[in-house]
Amino acid sequence: MKKKRFAVSVWILLCLAGLAFMAPVLANERPLLVYFNGRAYFPMLRDHAENIFTGQLPTTADFTDPFVRQSIKQDGFIIDAPIRFGYSTINYATANPSRPSLTNWLGTDDMGRDVLARLLYGLRVSLLFGVILTALSSAIGIFAGAAQGYFGGKVDLLTQRFIEVYTGMPQLFVLIIVYSMIRPSFGTLLAVMLLFSWTSLVPVVRAEFLKVRKMEYITAARAMGVSDFSIMTRHILPNACVAAMAYMPFILCGGITALAALDFLGFGLPPGQPSLGDMIKQGKDNLHAPWIGLSVFGVLSLLLSSLVFIGDGLRTRLDPRRRQ
Repeated sequence: MKKKRFAVSVWILLCLAGLAFMAPVLANERPLLVYFNGRAYFPMLRDHAENIFTGQLPTTADFTDPFVRQSIKQDGFIIDAPIRFGYSTINYATANPSRPSLTNWLGTDDMGRDVLARLLYGLRVSLLFGVILTALSSAIGIFAGAAQGYFGGKVDLLTQRFIEVYTGMPQLFVLIIVYSMIRPSFGTLLAVMLLFSWTSLVPVVRAEFLKVRKMEYITAARAMGVSDFSIMTRHILPNACVAAMAYMPFILCGGITALAALDFLGFGLPPGQPSLGDMIKQGKDNLHAPWIGLSVFGVLSLLLSSLVFIGDGLRTRLDPRRRQ
């Protein structure tokens, strides 16, 4: 049962990630291809002047304008994205928020933006934020845990006391203070979250190094003159990384949840950026439009549940005692 759940969760995560990172192709107000007067244009990749297609104005062409589209179709054709809205495109033809329809598959929010397009772009931002945060925090946590466990003694004692005090700091208050001092962005949020997330892997890696550092083959390597760095990276670190891999999906899950919570509270990404937390806030503020809240709740539940099941499956597969 756990193996099947693990496999299904991996496929769900891969499908969500594929949809998220193909968001510019799946949801875009600009056409994927415009063929006009025997030439191919790719508005999704670069801007094109309107006078190329209409002979009217030298400004950037607005491909949502019926006049521009009609002019193109007289001497060519247009291939649009499946969802003809970006994350910030406003549908002025409907009252907002509008119910799901053939034009807006999951409806619009109170500003007229397509809910499905914002879901895809918000999911991409959340996954990208979580993956980068997981990679950087894992690298720092593994290094700190390796130094603690291998050298032991005062290094282990002092570092452990520092981590205990450091993890007791109120993370949310620090983020609010930082938000009031600097302009929030993807990079600043990532840097602040990294200050607190790197400690999650330290105990796991530290325990592996403490367990292995007194074994016979490590003692023999020291006696042969092998450097401490070589012993740590070639002989101990691979085993420690196997144990740490089981916790990485939980770090990714925590990073996505933290970003959504900060955006919901108004301390996250700048206004207007695609964000799952902002969509949760939209759902709370528009209870008469349940399609907004239900859509983001369904996507977040599916994403976080799959990450938790993947982490649990990895922990079962990589822990010899749990396998027995």
